[in-house]
Amino acid sequence: MAFFRNSTVNLLNLHYGIHALALSGGGAFFAVYLLRAGVPAHGVLASLAAILIGRFFIRPAVLPLCKRFGLKPMVIAGTILTAGQYLLLARVDGIGWPLFTLCAVSSIGDTFYWTTYHAYFASLGDAEHRGHQIGAREAIAALVGIAAPLLTGWALVTVGPEIAFGVTAVVLVLSALPLFFTPAVPIALEAPNAFWSARPGVALFVADGWMASGYVFVWQIALFKSLGENFAVFGGAMAVAAVAGAICGLLLGRFIDAGHGRRAVWLAAGTAAAVIAARAAGYGHPAIAIAANAAGALVVALYTPTMMTAVYNLSQASPCPLRFHIATEGGWDAGGAGGALTAAALLWAGAPFWAAILMGLVGTIAAFILLRRYYYAAPAPAPQMT
Repeated sequence: MAFFRNSTVNLLNLHYGIHALALSGGGAFFAVYLLRAGVPAHGVLASLAAILIGRFFIRPAVLPLCKRFGLKPMVIAGTILTAGQYLLLARVDGIGWPLFTLCAVSSIGDTFYWTTYHAYFASLGDAEHRGHQIGAREAIAALVGIAAPLLTGWALVTVGPEIAFGVTAVVLVLSALPLFFTPAVPIALEAPNAFWSARPGVALFVADGWMASGYVFVWQIALFKSLGENFAVFGGAMAVAAVAGAICGLLLGRFIDAGHGRRAVWLAAGTAAAVIAARAAGYGHPAIAIAANAAGALVVALYTPTMMTAVYNLSQASPCPLRFHIATEGGWDAGGAGGALTAAALLWAGAPFWAAILMGLVGTIAAFILLRRYYYAAPAPAPQMT
């Protein structure tokens, strides 16, 4: 498998796997814990939107710091900063200062981590093996995501949120260790037209963020409610989805690298739309909801490599990958915050959960149009020998 020969990407995927262990554990319970802590559903969505809005305004600070210290140290720093929010999450009790502090700390950590990580991965990956490498990354995340939600759900019930989320914070810090063995990536002091060249990526991420507002944000709350607001059962549903994801994790990465990106767009967008519809139909019905949640593994295997292959290749070809991802991540924040606030307004006005979930279809349709434009404009590569 030629795509495993890049030892740096292997280290990045090891980091991502440990990082995913934390996100599929404590991270999967972020929104639903706020709900159990006394924040109403529309308030949870508004809080998530506040985090994204904070990220949007903090993100310009990433560039001067990366110029000063380099990209690699900022990925490490961002990884460690993300741990702070989980130490605060257990202290939330309804709407108040602990919640406001959590939103601020989450904004800072997430801004520095995701912006620099995506730029780092794009810079060090291989365009001809991009789909394989992303598929391998997501398969690793799915594998580690099997036990993590089960253990976190058990811990929340038996030992309490302080220990459960404290372990999540420790794992996030440990995920920085593989990054110490990866190379430095210089950041150009000047990169003319770098932000302008990021427009296709920004548009893709606005669409993706809006899709996530219904497909992820609203759905996690809806699933939790459908399962009787039981942490252990919710963790079990997440583990079932991870098993499904581990089975099909590498499927579409190979498909894209073999030159089938155009067909992949139809398959990925169609699958995402079908799963969103299934989740809307499954609200309030535990068995259907668990099945619809597990079906999300198909979206991870099909949609994520299709989206991120396009974004990472655009990034690597841009004048500066870091500036590219500063712009595109801002687009994701705008799309996600807009979708989350719209969903919060719908729920506050009395709309059913299924309506807020279906709102994600708007982003799916937009992503399909933009991805189709990218893959139909890109020349199909020759088949890869593995």
